[in-house]
Amino acid sequence: MSIDTVTPLRRRMIEDMNARKLCAQTQRGHIHSCKRFAEFLKRSPETATVEDIRRFQLYLSETGISICNRNRIMTGVRFLFRVTLRRLDLAAEIYHIREPQKIPQVMSPDETRRVLAVATSLKARVALSLCYGCGLRAGEVVRLKVKHIDKAQRIIRIEQSKGRKDRHVMLSPKMLDLLRQWWKVRPTRWDTGVPLEERWLFPGRKPGKPMTTRQLSRLFHETADAAGIKKNVTLHALRHSFATHLLEDDTDIRIIQALLGHDKLDTTARYTRVATGLIAGIESPLDRLSQPRKKPKKAKESGSKDQPTA
Repeated sequence: MSIDTVTPLRRRMIEDMNARKLCAQTQRGHIHSCKRFAEFLKRSPETATVEDIRRFQLYLSETGISICNRNRIMTGVRFLFRVTLRRLDLAAEIYHIREPQKIPQVMSPDETRRVLAVATSLKARVALSLCYGCGLRAGEVVRLKVKHIDKAQRIIRIEQSKGRKDRHVMLSPKMLDLLRQWWKVRPTRWDTGVPLEERWLFPGRKPGKPMTTRQLSRLFHETADAAGIKKNVTLHALRHSFATHLLEDDTDIRIIQALLGHDKLDTTARYTRVATGLIAGIESPLDRLSQPRKKPKKAKESGSKDQPTA
């Protein structure tokens, strides 16, 4: 697993990942994880023992690395042993730590309105509006092309996003108007020879490439600072706010699930824990103590008294 050369082991691991259609980002993560393991061992992972696996996991815990990153590293190492090296005995020694359950950070409707109002450019306003108005992830926004905008059906088609799933989200009249405004001033220097339907909505600095998620994230933080948002929020907070505000407006939770592209309803249901409008509107039992207690209603008797009941 040398840094400078592609060893036979790495080549075999890459072939295994390609055969399983792992995306490029996942492959890079797995390779990086195995390089880190090899650097810890100071020899090839092919020679690893059960004790080496134990010491590496202990080392990661002692370095103070986050649970998320620690689990991600061990996932890559487990792929190496389970799939490429066929060392199921070593793969069985790898364990994952349960991550703490945290509620998503969301912004209030007023805070969201301020962010979109003070966007430094039309590009920022349109991109951030797609994150909030359609519940899109950063990667989904930057990969949008002309062909994904369906004006006739008033939908936006999201292709092969997280989990390799397609889905549709709504295209509101306001969002369509913003997209039309952006299309008039959108940079066109890389459009030559590219069919209209295949053109990026947000072209990047390199030919044939869209804007990066890093650029979009930087636009969000600049805008949030200008809007005076004091919360420690990231770009993904706009997607969280989209779901939470829909829930507070009594939108069916299964509709929200479909819009977000969640496989499990439990994933969507977590927004009930941050829907402050719903939570604040619940009457506390403390307030009921000062009110007269209602007498329970008597159950209606069915049939005559002489009839036996089943």
